[in-house]
Amino acid sequence: MKKFRKVLDGLTTSSPASAGGSPSCGSAAGTPTAAPTPRELDVHETLMSEHFHICKTVRHGFPYQPTCLTFDPVQKILAIGTRSGGVRILGGPGVDCYSQHESGAAVLQLQFLINEGALVTACADDTLHLWNLRQRRPAILHSLKFNRERITFCHLPFQSKWLYVGTERGNTHIVNVESFILSGYVIMWNKAIELSTKTHPGPVVHLSDSPKDEGKLLIGFESGTIVMWDLRAKRTDFRIYYDEAIHSVSWHHEGRQFMCSHSDGSLSMWNLRNTAKPFQVTFPHGKSQRDGRKESCKPILKVEYKTCRNSEPFVIFSGGLSYDKAGRRPTLTIMHGKAITVLEMDHPIVEFIVLCETPYLNEVQEPYAVVVLLEKDFIVVDLTQSNFPIFENAYPMDIHESPVTCTAYFANCPPDIIPVLYSIGAKHKKTGYSHKEWPVSGGTWTVGSQTYPEIIITGHADGSIKFWDATAITLQMLYKLKTSKVFEKPKGAETGRSAELVEEDPYAVQMVSWCPQSRIFCVVGISAHVILYRFSKHDANTTITSLEVRLQCEMEEVISPSDTENTVCLTDPGGHSPQPQPPSPRSNMPDSARDSIPCLRVKDRMIRMPPGYQAELVVQLLWVDGEPPQQITSLDLNSAYGLLALGNCNGLAVVDYLQKTVILCMSTVELYGAADPFQRLTRSPRKNRQSTSGLTELSDNQVSLDLERSKSPTSVPYPSSIHNDPRATAEPVSNLRASHYSPVFYLLDNVKGPGRKLSLPTDLKTDLDHVNGHCTSPTSQPCVPGRPRVPGGPEGPRLSRRGPGRPPFRKAQSAACMEVSLPVSSLTEGYASRRAMLQQLHGVTMYSHDEHHTTTYSWTERESRENSFSRSRSSSVSSIDRDTKEAVTTLLFAESYGRKSDALPTPCLWVGTSLGLMLLVPMSIPTDEQERMEEPITVAPTSTVLMLKGSVLRFSFLDCAGCLIQSPYEVWRDGNAPEDPERPRRRKLVNFSPCSSQDAIGDGHLAVVCSERQAKVFLMPSQACLYVHNITESSFVLRADVVAVSNSVCLACFCANGHVMILSLPSLRPLLDVHYLPLTDMRIARTFCFTNGGQALYLSSPTEIQRITYSQEMCDNLQEMLGELFTPTETPEAQNRGFLKGFFGGNAQTFDREELFGEAAAGKASRSLAQHIPGQASVEGMRVAAGGAVGELARARIALDERGQRLGELEERTALMMASAETFSKHAHELMLKCKDKKWYQF
Repeated sequence: MKKFRKVLDGLTTSSPASAGGSPSCGSAAGTPTAAPTPRELDVHETLMSEHFHICKTVRHGFPYQPTCLTFDPVQKILAIGTRSGGVRILGGPGVDCYSQHESGAAVLQLQFLINEGALVTACADDTLHLWNLRQRRPAILHSLKFNRERITFCHLPFQSKWLYVGTERGNTHIVNVESFILSGYVIMWNKAIELSTKTHPGPVVHLSDSPKDEGKLLIGFESGTIVMWDLRAKRTDFRIYYDEAIHSVSWHHEGRQFMCSHSDGSLSMWNLRNTAKPFQVTFPHGKSQRDGRKESCKPILKVEYKTCRNSEPFVIFSGGLSYDKAGRRPTLTIMHGKAITVLEMDHPIVEFIVLCETPYLNEVQEPYAVVVLLEKDFIVVDLTQSNFPIFENAYPMDIHESPVTCTAYFANCPPDIIPVLYSIGAKHKKTGYSHKEWPVSGGTWTVGSQTYPEIIITGHADGSIKFWDATAITLQMLYKLKTSKVFEKPKGAETGRSAELVEEDPYAVQMVSWCPQSRIFCVVGISAHVILYRFSKHDANTTITSLEVRLQCEMEEVISPSDTENTVCLTDPGGHSPQPQPPSPRSNMPDSARDSIPCLRVKDRMIRMPPGYQAELVVQLLWVDGEPPQQITSLDLNSAYGLLALGNCNGLAVVDYLQKTVILCMSTVELYGAADPFQRLTRSPRKNRQSTSGLTELSDNQVSLDLERSKSPTSVPYPSSIHNDPRATAEPVSNLRASHYSPVFYLLDNVKGPGRKLSLPTDLKTDLDHVNGHCTSPTSQPCVPGRPRVPGGPEGPRLSRRGPGRPPFRKAQSAACMEVSLPVSSLTEGYASRRAMLQQLHGVTMYSHDEHHTTTYSWTERESRENSFSRSRSSSVSSIDRDTKEAVTTLLFAESYGRKSDALPTPCLWVGTSLGLMLLVPMSIPTDEQERMEEPITVAPTSTVLMLKGSVLRFSFLDCAGCLIQSPYEVWRDGNAPEDPERPRRRKLVNFSPCSSQDAIGDGHLAVVCSERQAKVFLMPSQACLYVHNITESSFVLRADVVAVSNSVCLACFCANGHVMILSLPSLRPLLDVHYLPLTDMRIARTFCFTNGGQALYLSSPTEIQRITYSQEMCDNLQEMLGELFTPTETPEAQNRGFLKGFFGGNAQTFDREELFGEAAAGKASRSLAQHIPGQASVEGMRVAAGGAVGELARARIALDERGQRLGELEERTALMMASAETFSKHAHELMLKCKDKKWYQF
């Protein structure tokens, strides 16, 4: 039997080449094959492998799971560390850089080398890294790995090259940041505390040098011990023992006192003159109780003590609220004199930094803003105004305001669309922001010469849509659209029912379709609804039209042609179907009684719509016999045709949105008609009647299915079967038309089961262990013939009603596990998770708000697609009939050839399914504008069926010269603009005909079809397969797009094993195959998309969008497109401390750290303590290499300016000294004249 199967497999893979002129579909992966063509195609392909290279460009959004924050007050750039080892550096517009530690260890602390163009990071793997920021892409220069101690705190004094490192053992080490070598100078914990102390002081939680004397180091231990260490004398000046644990310490700029925050919610002030006890202890949020004690408060995690010249000092801290009120939001408290302001935050505070005018700690600080890093947000508070407003964020930090559920990327958009969207969106911006400039303004960035309009669209779980300007590697919010405003809010008891139906997100966006030229926008929601929007610059009062489609199908339960006269089905000959008015959704209705009602209720009253995108039409799928509608898996719209197509696992619906009617509503099986390769003909649901005319027996001499795929009979309009089998009983043509091509069909569901929820999974983060191995596609599930299911258990009666051995369609319990029934190879239901993945990729699954809970999907090994098409030899029905429900996975309207005999292209709808089948649906659309609004559109599905391996993902069309054919579209016009009598509004259509000459039109065009395993190029209208390429055998394609790169076109694919592949068109030659991104998260697969210009994007985390390029040209120009992080800037001079104080030796607090910590004085550190990992080059070498001649000249010019300024200051001091000496001489002379005539006894 195994040998016989192999023989059949060989026939399946070899017969198409000889029978239909198409190449073998069983060719080895990566080897395109060509077959003889009706005519030689002279297509000059210009793309080569040298044109492609993949690299990351920029990352947008909020850093996921942030851990720390730092700021360079001179360069005015900001750095944020994350739990995954990422470092995000932000500056002015366009200055946005992301770097990643290879270890992936969490970043514990960041320290800028202020105005030096360098950054020190301390990671959770106890490693210090020095980053060079004098290049557009930062690189690690040195690393230092601590082996025996864990790093807890770091401190780098301003203008110092010695870094203090505190450890968990309580020791303090010193590192030279230039060489990244450990000094032999160590402050041991047992020397810092008194010998009589019996307990360990705990880890080091604070290190800072005294503003008054840099030779004194303040060390704070977690237990509450504070030590002032004299670095010169190597001993302690004083020790402080406090009962409460210390979280942070902040100095007064004079260096005479400091403030500590504690775990009991208190702040303690200490004076260096008397360290026996604090001179002030306050509980800012603690109230006094009756017994005189303060109520317990939460810890104050950080405090900042900043002084001002003309006002009271600022004391800013986080935490410290009392425990009496549960559920209080995190707060930031600002104490300015006697005024206390509490700012409530939406998320927990990770860290905050106060921005001051001076980098010197021994000067008056003059704070002007505070940067607050939250777990899921980033804000900056203006301290110069009494009401403390926040700054309008200069970065797109709110991408994740609601979880992102889908993305779309459009390059080379019409140039006028971005200004229009921005002008509309600017009217709805929030107000109340600070009027001052954004304080984080460092770095430089210039718009490159090779820029073009780019737009990114994100759909969210709350039903909102955001349009982003992505031009020139930046990202800026343009416009926000809320789809939930189209529907009525559930009231009272309906709230519970709505929550039960789709949990928290009934409006979650599943996919979007946008026509930039006509500005028509479609949104698919998780509640099986489609909303069509038109753009207008004017507001309008209008009513939203609602269409309801009954699209639910069980194949064996579709009414046969002989029963049509006994039903209430009324079919309009013109193709229109009257829509019954269903009852309104009611929350108290049981699932078994819910029928012909939608999941949501559209507003049925007059609505005022502001300028922007205005809803015009809502299409909703209905409940059927207590079962909710299956979610929509595919969508396409065409503005020139005025049509909208949608499909799911039950079938296809086509809507005329100009006439607001449904013109086609059919199951997938009905679309095939007699050309169904699997012969899944419908049967009557009557129990007392056996239908024989609807079944087709399979002959012993089976024809290869690939031959059936390539053939499209045109001699008979609607053939009864593609098999030349005399035993097959053909239906009359009239019955076929009534049954298979009726725009309306009704279902009789005899199985009454519990209702299903359209719910959201807790998360799409999956552990796809087998993806990088030999996993197969969710659709590549082979069928085992001749193994019927045995009814048993609670399913027994239901199975028996459906017929012997016919299992019911497995009902989805949530959006995550909703299935498209596909051929399976076992009686178990282990295939559910793999089907679930396919549905997640094709638009069924959404993200939830909770990103930390995961749902793990198991992956099982399946055979390849060739074996999955083996047929059962049963004379009744094939095994595919028993287990398969076919989903519509992709749709495309285009000018094409519906039949082989067509001489000219006509409007067609290309339909791709999860079984790898392609259907062509020609349409007859009136060309006159008035007739288009009045006459019906004729839709006549043909018997054209083409096949690929795996689920069909993408259609595209090329002309005879290999150029991309764009779909026709309607030029945008504002429907709400005032009428102009002289210029009446008319539809202006733009059509793209295949090839330019009339002679070439008769030669047809090329159809590019890509599935999850295979790509094919067909010549239309002959339907001959010119090229075929097996993309992958061990994995499957998640995303495929035909894109324009370097004035040519190619096919870009992203596979589940992380490979990015580029194929030439039309020959399908492999140009690039790179293992770029391992698929560790379903979020990546759900949001990955390609676009023109060699760019792509995906959601790298729940809060960040990663943009990449696969174009070598863009990789070469990337350095010019990125912003400069470091700008040569003069370090501000320290304040003049007065002539007399400076002249008479007021600089006693400065000391030479090199002399103290260098190898000559301190010796070498133990080699076992830390391991030095050298970087690419030294700091000076990297400065020269990165800065170049321009940077050196700029630095030389600044050095000259500094020298000139210092010379000027010296001249001023010399003049001051001369004036002082002259004054002294004058006063001395006057005194001499006064005293010269006096006698000695007169004094």
